[in-house]
Amino acid sequence: MKVIKTYSAKPDEARASRKWYVVDAEGKTLGRLASQVARIIMGKHKPIYTPHVDCGDHVIVVNAQKIRVTGDKMTEKMYQRHSMYSSGYKEERLRDLLQRRPEKVIRAAVWGMIPHGRLGRQMIKKLKVYGGPEHKHAAQKPQPLEVET
Repeated sequence: MKVIKTYSAKPDEARASRKWYVVDAEGKTLGRLASQVARIIMGKHKPIYTPHVDCGDHVIVVNAQKIRVTGDKMTEKMYQRHSMYSSGYKEERLRDLLQRRPEKVIRAAVWGMIPHGRLGRQMIKKLKVYGGPEHKHAAQKPQPLEVET
């Protein structure tokens, strides 16, 4: 009888095989883009995926300001934050946040799709989001990544 052993990636092996990808968010739907980006930064697209090891790749998202949303989310969806001071609660519509800080919208959407804990905080650092078409990671030679809309 042949015994098949389960493979578990080691942190050093996972770090050595990291790639950089660049995604153009122009015209892409927010949730669909975020789920595919989350899958890549978690490493679920790799055969060496191990849930307790960060084996994902780096993702650069450009043109975050030009994302699409379905329905009335542009005016109805609200983002909340609190400064921890009394009366420090703030709410902002998606439309206004996209104009002011478009990076926050995509980062919040991806954060909701990865683990919330020490490993998730490590994974979210591999996500770089820019509102315009320019990014400062040309030295890493990122490969273009096409996501389905």
